[in-house]
Amino acid sequence: MCKMGWNMIKILIAEDEEPIANLIKMNLRRAGYQCVWAPDGEKAADLMDREKFDLLLLDIMLPGINGYELMEYAKAIELPVIFLTALGSTGNKVKGLKMGADDYLTKPFEIVELLARVEAVLRRYHKAETVLTVFDVVIDSSSRCVTRNGEQIPLTMKEFDLLLLLARNRNIALYRETIYENVWGGEYMGQSRTVDLHIQRLKKKLNWDNEITAVYKVGYRLEGEK
Repeated sequence: MCKMGWNMIKILIAEDEEPIANLIKMNLRRAGYQCVWAPDGEKAADLMDREKFDLLLLDIMLPGINGYELMEYAKAIELPVIFLTALGSTGNKVKGLKMGADDYLTKPFEIVELLARVEAVLRRYHKAETVLTVFDVVIDSSSRCVTRNGEQIPLTMKEFDLLLLLARNRNIALYRETIYENVWGGEYMGQSRTVDLHIQRLKKKLNWDNEITAVYKVGYRLEGEK
């Protein structure tokens, strides 16, 4: 029996480049997170004063109050922080982590990696997992339960991990290598058909013939809802 729950995680994105912020927002929302955008440091500080957040995605080079200054503010209110920045030197990373950041991701980055790191930090802080609804399928990542119209769909552990990866990256073409490394945790060998076989089994169990599509010479994509 699945025990379903809902507790939406709220993430503050402090990023001055609007196209990057929009891309992050779009993908985090698809993954079931609530997002608020701050285009500069002062706006971010104001939002942190007025609202409660579960995680801060923080650029360093922000107008007004910079990311390092905001990091001090976040520490004071015990808000987890992931730096997202173009400053990729070892010195910058060490400084950010020594200040108390939970992770440090250098631009440009893959959305799938960002989502994985967000989930890892939230799990570290025992934040409530989100419930994702994709088409008519409900995925509860805390109970690892998948249902349709209240009826449980039995999946193996790897099938569930595969579905969750696809669901958190809707409309993104995922390379077989990326899928294998995230679900099986090892290096992908090009001859292995493990990914393809699990995709076919997942499509059959969910009756998703058209929802999960093969991408030529890449891998697979879970289509977004129309």
